[in-house]
Amino acid sequence: MESFTLNIRGTLRSFSHPLVMGILNVTPDSFYAASRTIADSRKAVDDVHKPAVAAAAARLVAEGADIIDVGGYSTRPGAEDVSETEEWRRVSMGISAVKALGRDVLISVDTFRAEVARRSIDAGADIINDISAGQLDSNMMAVVACARVPYIMMHMRGTPRDMTRRTDYPASEGGVVATVARELQQSVAQAEQAGIADIIIDPGFGFAKTPEQNYELLRSLDALRSFFPGRPVLVGMSRKSMIYRPLGLTPADCLPGTDALNALALERGAQILRVHDVAAAWQVARVVDMTFNSAGCV
Repeated sequence: MESFTLNIRGTLRSFSHPLVMGILNVTPDSFYAASRTIADSRKAVDDVHKPAVAAAAARLVAEGADIIDVGGYSTRPGAEDVSETEEWRRVSMGISAVKALGRDVLISVDTFRAEVARRSIDAGADIINDISAGQLDSNMMAVVACARVPYIMMHMRGTPRDMTRRTDYPASEGGVVATVARELQQSVAQAEQAGIADIIIDPGFGFAKTPEQNYELLRSLDALRSFFPGRPVLVGMSRKSMIYRPLGLTPADCLPGTDALNALALERGAQILRVHDVAAAWQVARVVDMTFNSAGCV
């Protein structure tokens, strides 16, 4: 794996092996039911939910997560809208649960709202993970630049509510791979102009892409990476419909498929895996690293 560095709160940290990002969904409606940690959005901050959130965070860390990605707003197609206030109440509970563990694990917050990002950073978040790459909140890039935290920029068109209708990537314009690269390059240029230094690229598997387009992106991930030299690449395919729908399965059934695609992504140069199942991804990352990097064999 190509090594990379991130500036984490003023400390430059170097990474020479793939990182595993564990998903902490402080939501009642994420597409993978087993990842939900609250049952009723109206009671999201009640004490009854805190033990479940804490237990989920502890499990992710115990299984080997390098990063915990805290999310309080489900972005699955058709998900209900969540107010900014409610999203922050959920996210703050997740950040508190991770910090209470007192472990050396980075905290990422999955949000497209600048105010939630700002409050999260103030509360201890190290990374902001934005599915819209700054397109859904014009203040996001300024907040990230001011805080000098790494910024995960994902490719998406439109919003989670209408993205499934925005999957036209004409061959005359280079098809899905070239178009995703070009649109992400435009977002990266905006981020650089805003003063953001540490940028992580996420192709956005499952967001404004058909299953066939997702697999085309995966096959050409190394080519996509070439458009962003020096930028680490994150992939998030865990239990998504690109796996379970073609196979006639459900999200609960497709951990083996997830592991297979994660291995292929790593072989094509991905450096961060965003997953629900940290223990499985940790093994995949280590054996792939040992295969292609003899120094990783311990």
